Amino acid sequence: MKKTSWQWKTIIEPFKIKTVEPLGFTSREERERILETAHYNLFNIKADKVLIDMLTDSGTGAMSAEQWAGIMKGDESYAGARSFYNFEMAIKNLTGLEEIIPVHQGRAAEKILFTALAAKEKYVISNSHFDTTRANVEASGAIAMDFPAPGALDFDKTGPFKGNADVEAMEKFIKEKGEKNIAMCIITVTNNSLGGQPVSMENLKSVKKICDKYGIPMFLDCARFAENAYFIKLRERGYSETPVEEIAKEMFELCDGAMMSSKKDALVNIGGFLAMNDRELSLKCRQILILTEGFSTYGGLAGRDLEAIAIGLKEVLNEEYLQYRIRSSQYLGEGLLKNGIPIVNPPGGHGVYINAKKFLPHIKPQQFPGQALACALYLEGGIRTVEIGTLMFGKRDSKGNFLPASMELVRMAMPRRVYTQSHIDYVIEVAAYLAKNKKSIKGLEIVEAPLVLSHFTAKLKPAS
Repeated sequence: MKKTSWQWKTIIEPFKIKTVEPLGFTSREERERILETAHYNLFNIKADKVLIDMLTDSGTGAMSAEQWAGIMKGDESYAGARSFYNFEMAIKNLTGLEEIIPVHQGRAAEKILFTALAAKEKYVISNSHFDTTRANVEASGAIAMDFPAPGALDFDKTGPFKGNADVEAMEKFIKEKGEKNIAMCIITVTNNSLGGQPVSMENLKSVKKICDKYGIPMFLDCARFAENAYFIKLRERGYSETPVEEIAKEMFELCDGAMMSSKKDALVNIGGFLAMNDRELSLKCRQILILTEGFSTYGGLAGRDLEAIAIGLKEVLNEEYLQYRIRSSQYLGEGLLKNGIPIVNPPGGHGVYINAKKFLPHIKPQQFPGQALACALYLEGGIRTVEIGTLMFGKRDSKGNFLPASMELVRMAMPRRVYTQSHIDYVIEVAAYLAKNKKSIKGLEIVEAPLVLSHFTAKLKPAS
């Protein structure tokens, strides 16, 4: 029988390269100086001094020829731009939600939503809040509570849907606190904080059932909805023959609203949206939007950005692209495991997470093993990653000292449609070198750090 391209063992990039950009080659000696100047915080390093940038998959992807063509057609009218209506229609067709609010990126949607909810001293429950979501919940005076699935923190153990919420624990908490004290539920798909792990359709249905029972609105943080939908197709019974677009629409049918950083699965460099059916809540959100972001038909974005998002939301549902996307992360994960580097298993959709606590047991959590490993990856190979551990999520005691987080991870995020297999082979080679020399990696200590979202601007130095 004749095989089609996606039935062969080798999975190829489903695109060809049309424009190239030079990489930032540096020597080890240069990188040693750069790290010191950046106070051992990789956010402070200039991008042209980074060789392989895996800091984030947010806004770092390559846009398509169709998206660039859409940018040239962008309508920059202040109000009622044609590009907004294309954007609005694309989101309505995908989500089925009626109230569509554009924002400049995901954290703007979070800020607007939690401000409008006026949920001070109430709880926001989730499978796992990511950093900016948690920060915006807490900045509004509400309390963020996570209910990850049992076994989600056992990083060595594989499982098909380790991003799920623990529905039993969630319902128990609702009963204890009273449903009137629960402002809303947010399910993050995929679950970024816990390794980019997917959430099953069965789990989404179970969470929705609990939320409906107690009158709690359920929102999706849907930055990586397409990757989650593809995992459902691959792993959940009854969906193997269902088109990914239909799976995605079924996910959105279960929610009361959604917020998205379009810099992920809309394949663009900036943008986002907030969507819902609650007319009264949307009016409050629009008032805040106009006050802080811009008029309701542009929301802090140029018309060309709105146009590119509308196109990207369709392109991301291409199954050849999603197969390549998920397989790329698996390839990196397999390469790390072969070299004795522990990861969150199985590899996630948008990247691979190294278990720094297990990899560097000689570094105490208070000396930030994840950040130490991230700095070592840059020093030896010019690879920029991000810590997800005590620097990002650690709590502080009354003296300002960091208390350990429950995990010490280093996220190797995969920009979309940017790097080829040889780039990933290089990353594996550098990581393998560190695996052989890991005892030489030393911990770090804080010099200066703000109280909120410390990891973005903290200054560190090698531990004494």
